[in-house]
Amino acid sequence: MKITHKGDYALKAILDLALHYEEGLVTIQAMSKRIDAPLKFLEQVLLELKRGKFIESRRGKVGGYLLSKPPKDITLGEVIRFIDGPLEPIACINECYAHCNDLQHCVFRPIWQQVFKTTSNIVDNITFADLAKKVEDARNIPVYSI
Repeated sequence: MKITHKGDYALKAILDLALHYEEGLVTIQAMSKRIDAPLKFLEQVLLELKRGKFIESRRGKVGGYLLSKPPKDITLGEVIRFIDGPLEPIACINECYAHCNDLQHCVFRPIWQQVFKTTSNIVDNITFADLAKKVEDARNIPVYSI
């Protein structure tokens, strides 16, 4: 698994929309500033997320973007797979793979399968509601100074 710049900005955009979920529409300009993303690149990312039905957009003077479903219903893994492709570190871990004559005796394949299962287990069990809560909790930590 490799997260591209596009994938990183997509994750940050979904998180930003999750953080502002109760507030409604978010403008691309405000999001661009908050997540430190180039506006033109963010436009492309948001179009891709819209194509994937993760977000919706509203046109007009008071337009913007919002999540298509609650943050608790969107996992990190879904977005990663949609933007950056499969999580498998190598193609041969797929059960249907038939391009290797050594699959039965390969010492690496079980390792890559374990890496894939562990990675999937992590990213498929983290929702954007979980991430938004972590951000909010971090913002609410009191800072004491003397």
